[in-house]
Order: sequence, then structure tokens, then C-alpha cells
Amino acid sequence: MIWHLVLMKPRADVSSSERRALVAAFERAVHEIPTVRKVTVGRRALLGAGYEQGMPDTGEYVIAIQFDDRAGLEAYLGHPAHEDLGVRFTRALASALIYDFEVGGMERLATMV
Repeated sequence: MIWHLVLMKPRADVSSSERRALVAAFERAVHEIPTVRKVTVGRRALLGAGYEQGMPDTGEYVIAIQFDDRAGLEAYLGHPAHEDLGVRFTRALASALIYDFEVGGMERLATMV
């Protein structure tokens, strides 16, 4: 399984119509691209934890998209609906971090050491 993780922060001056267009493009992409298995979306929760002070102010929102495999992610990235999303994404965001992770169960923990 592979997860496509996007941490993003909208521009301070992004209009509500630009936000709606970005959301609509994202909804279109995840509904039209058949290799998408699961989508999770969230907003950053600030808890007052010590680690928060050292984190860059890059992500106000997170989107996690699950695929069965690398081929599924590549199909998503190459799809015309994703191209439209990318254009709107670039216009609306002040910053973003995007990572892809191949994941499994706890047995993968041993590969970290």
C-alpha cells in the first residue's frame, strides 16, 4: 500500500472562490481517478506540545490519499483531473510538503533500524 501525504497552507489572500475551486478540483480528482482507495482530510490541531514550537509553519491542512501500489499513485499523478488540481493547488497555496510512503503493519517497524 502507498500513501500520498500533502501538508499545505493556503495563501493568506486566497479568495473564497479560489478555495471552492481547489476543493472542487480535489473532489473531482478523487472521484474520477479509479486508483484512489481512501482519502483522509484534516486541519492541524495545536495542543501546546513542546514539539510544535520547532515545526515549520508549513501545514495548516493534511490530505492523505491511499493507493494499492505505486502504479495506482502514478496513474493518479498522470490523470488529467490531477493536472487541473495541480494548477489550482499551486495558485492557492503559500506552502506545501508532499511525500509518498510505502506502508504496512507493525512488522515494518523493524526496517527503521
